[in-house]
Amino acid sequence: MHGAPTSGTLRRDHIKRTITWPAVDSAIWIFAVYASVWMRYDFRAALVFTGGVASYALLAAIIHGCAGTLVGPYRVRHRRGSMEEITDLARTFIITLPLLFITPWLSFPHPVPRSTAISAGALAMLTMLAARLISRARRMRAARHRGGRPALVYGAGDAGDRIIRSLLTEDDSPLTPVGIIDDDPAKARLRIHGIRVVGDRSDLADSARQWEAQTLILAMPSAPAEVIREVSASARNLGLEVLVAPSMSEIVDHSPGARDLRDLDLADVLGRPPVHLEWESISSEITGKVVLVTGAGGSIGSELCRQIARFSPTRLLLLDHDESGMHATDMSIRGDGLLCGGNIILADIRDAARIREIMAQEKPDIVYHAAALKHLPLLEAHPFEAWKSNVMGTRNVLAAADAAEVTSFVNISTDKAAAPTSMLGLSKRFGEVLTAWYAAAHGRRYVSVRFGNVLGSRGSVVHAFTSQIASGGPVTITDPRVERYFMLIPEACQLVLQAGVLGHGGEVMVLEMGAPVKIADLAETLIELSGRHDVSITYTGLRPGEKLSEELFDSSEVRHRTGHELVNAVQAPPLNPHVLETLSATDDASLRAWMSSVLATLKTEKKAVQAVQAQTAAAQSVAAQHSPDRSEQYSKIAHERGGAHIVDVPGGFTR
Repeated sequence: MHGAPTSGTLRRDHIKRTITWPAVDSAIWIFAVYASVWMRYDFRAALVFTGGVASYALLAAIIHGCAGTLVGPYRVRHRRGSMEEITDLARTFIITLPLLFITPWLSFPHPVPRSTAISAGALAMLTMLAARLISRARRMRAARHRGGRPALVYGAGDAGDRIIRSLLTEDDSPLTPVGIIDDDPAKARLRIHGIRVVGDRSDLADSARQWEAQTLILAMPSAPAEVIREVSASARNLGLEVLVAPSMSEIVDHSPGARDLRDLDLADVLGRPPVHLEWESISSEITGKVVLVTGAGGSIGSELCRQIARFSPTRLLLLDHDESGMHATDMSIRGDGLLCGGNIILADIRDAARIREIMAQEKPDIVYHAAALKHLPLLEAHPFEAWKSNVMGTRNVLAAADAAEVTSFVNISTDKAAAPTSMLGLSKRFGEVLTAWYAAAHGRRYVSVRFGNVLGSRGSVVHAFTSQIASGGPVTITDPRVERYFMLIPEACQLVLQAGVLGHGGEVMVLEMGAPVKIADLAETLIELSGRHDVSITYTGLRPGEKLSEELFDSSEVRHRTGHELVNAVQAPPLNPHVLETLSATDDASLRAWMSSVLATLKTEKKAVQAVQAQTAAAQSVAAQHSPDRSEQYSKIAHERGGAHIVDVPGGFTR
């Protein structure tokens, strides 16, 4: 039995890797100089084998070695023959050749012809490239026979090319590619790094048996979700392990390898189109600013912090009362999880004085308000807790931000706030209309962002189903007709940042969620992914306040396009926060009734205003056609009356 490599063995391997290629390249330079001079002198040995030529060849090797250590080929270990290595090699030649070119002018008589630097440099470069490509080809041939688990790769595009190259060049790769599956007829019989396209997905079973494959690697990031579901289901039925190759957006600091392959997850089979953001506008909004995130320990808040950190704010302040969640967020951003930075703030948004103190002291430029209670059944059972956190807590954060003259405020809302029937929806709708009031009070860019469920958040339906499946079932669903909107946490947070830039103030920015997903289909997909086909589904009936389908827009809301295809906007009616002080409810039912009444009144007032605006616009249009002077009178009187809506009636004007 072979033991682990000793420190001496590892040291010898390191020394071997460190000196092998510098030595090879030095020998190549010496050969190239002699070959160039020999050809220049028509192969007359007496003119070639002189001390001057030998000195020049040795100097070329030394200069190249120093340049290579300085700019990369010998300082950084790249995959042999990779584009990164070739690029570093080219940089080395850019340094070496000018120095070699001027050397013959520095001594007399000239040790070599002045053209030697160019001819020897070209020969050396070609020889070094050939040596590396030969080394890479030998390594790939050896990899195909080293005994890793045989794997089929689905996808002959760029992603498939990258993962095949990586698996063939990694010394310790546990997988060996043996064939490629691709549905494009134009790629039939194509070879990638010596691995042949053996068929399309209908040939998967035959190919797996022929090549004794144990693993299928999905390397098609742009494949439709239904194709991924079909291929992965076929692979699992054949007993193949299914792994997913990362897209280039998932890895930025290295080429993809075996360590980057991951298990198939729900996001892959649900299929969400990639989000395209206006990175420059987001960067100009955040870079160099002080940003505060409430609820930083939660699923949305923590991901917002990670996304914001990429844009280099002057300070990123994390606020939460959940110390465990805050520790996890700090760990994911800084890597130490020490919680000792001045940017970690332990506070409860229910504490108005504390929140006001923090805002006054830290003076953030931007606030992302993600702190909230979110579990619908719990809030139905304890509605006053929803009131304290989601309504009064939001009011506290808004008031403190307003007092500190925060210029931009983004309130995280939910699709349950549209036509709310639950305590969660009611409380989050209050957050939207309160945000609209503070936006109007001082003309600041305070907006809300509304979206549906996110996959993988703490306590989400996915976590519940996964736990039930792991314990053998059954998976419990309230009703087979229930459907919900879903999106990925990173996708939602990226669009929150985008929406914050697009908003002007007072709007609810509504994210495009795609088509709703039936919860029963979601459960069946998770069961299929788990391979536990014996797990059953049980239906328990709708819970209080729960809808069969969620809505992104209330029937009274008029959506407006923004500058982004995945972000719509609706105008929220403002609610004066002083109204909150009029609450006299002492029991759950009266609290719910009072909140519903306030929102109904706001909706009625909004419809009345919209009707007056429509009448005014129509009247002004008619007046402008018949009497331009009359149209000017509208504007003048409206200005005198503080911008009130003016309606033309017999005998004069009224409002």
